[in-house]
Amino acid sequence: MERAHLLFPWSALDRPDSLVVDGAEGSWFWDTEGRRYLDFASQFVHVNIGHQHPRVIQAIKEQADRLCTVSPALSVELRARAAELIAQQAPDGLDRVFFTNGGAEAVEHAVRMARTVTGRPKVLSAYRSYHGATNTAMQLTGDPRRWPNDNGTAGVSHFFGPYLYRSHFHATDEEQECERALSHLAEVIAFEGPDTLAAVVLEPVVGTPGILVPPDGYLAGVRELCDRHGILLVADEVMCGFGRTGAWFAVDHWGVRPDLMTFAKGVNSGYVPLGGVLLSDRVAEHFAHRPYPGGLTYAGHPLACAAAVGAVTAMREEKVVENAALLGTEVLGPGLRELAERHPSIGEVRGLGVFWALELVRDRATREPFVALGQGPAGTPLAELEQECRRRGLWPFVNGSRMHVMPPCTATGDEIREGLAVLDKSLSVLDRHTRR
Repeated sequence: MERAHLLFPWSALDRPDSLVVDGAEGSWFWDTEGRRYLDFASQFVHVNIGHQHPRVIQAIKEQADRLCTVSPALSVELRARAAELIAQQAPDGLDRVFFTNGGAEAVEHAVRMARTVTGRPKVLSAYRSYHGATNTAMQLTGDPRRWPNDNGTAGVSHFFGPYLYRSHFHATDEEQECERALSHLAEVIAFEGPDTLAAVVLEPVVGTPGILVPPDGYLAGVRELCDRHGILLVADEVMCGFGRTGAWFAVDHWGVRPDLMTFAKGVNSGYVPLGGVLLSDRVAEHFAHRPYPGGLTYAGHPLACAAAVGAVTAMREEKVVENAALLGTEVLGPGLRELAERHPSIGEVRGLGVFWALELVRDRATREPFVALGQGPAGTPLAELEQECRRRGLWPFVNGSRMHVMPPCTATGDEIREGLAVLDKSLSVLDRHTRR
């Protein structure tokens, strides 16, 4: 049926057959043959609360019995409650929510709001970034998926963010990388023309292009540059928000408040599609007496908002965010660093909470990656690593020359240790391709 009727995302029609999933629970899912997989990818990094959480399912069922859908122009209690709960977890001053159906739409509307509020046309984003597959979000994206979609007309310019392991600034430590990355951004702003820039859009912890944790002081420095030039700061928390980094939002680690903040994925773990934009007081005030020029038929869908209320309430009461932080500091971080000591294919370990990456290299001394920028794992040693992990019952996330380790925020320490043991065995396949 798939071959007759489906075109999968990012795929050709002649793609290999995919795994047929039959069910899931907690940190695990299984196929129609009963083979179980420990989900070290949280699917597309969105199942923060784990698979089939009973409180989220119950919230959806109760709302479905009461009211399945309604126009976004009408009021419904669950939508207001979802917005209230989300705002309560956000940084102070981000009290208004505009709901969308997912993360890419959230980015689209955040940029539209920034342009409307400032009256300026252009936006800056990092080369190492992913912001979504709709038009403006894709132009903002820096990673190679932008290339076949880039028509050069979206009013977007790019800059290099901090990435000490492969520093563009010839830095030797975090402090130097921070200082030089901020100097570079200041220069880009100057050459683009500060008065033409509506927003700087960035992921506080960069996700798909590498789990890049910024050095202390970087986000505060970006905030200061934006304030100096009247530019709005948009934090894209679609992937790194709702517990993924061991905090409700990644900006919380550095105490920085953006003007706009996008979210999706972990807000209800994708049980029903939902995204949104949190607005600062400055942005909200602009629309106090003038209509916002945008909307969506399914914005704030009752079933999606019910799932968000169920998920956020459960995360608060069951201390899911605290669990993610504990897993990062006591299990994942130490465990991954131990793997790096044994496996020459690991060049660097970095991350927070349940959001980690292994930088995989052919040669530790030269830091040569296994694949070139824009190349997938097919036909490379990384494909062997993926296959070995899956054969052993671990579902991995490989992107570029990295393996990302991103289990649900609800995972247990024993599950993480089980996954790390599988990863330890599987990495031996990759080690054979290194130069020692």
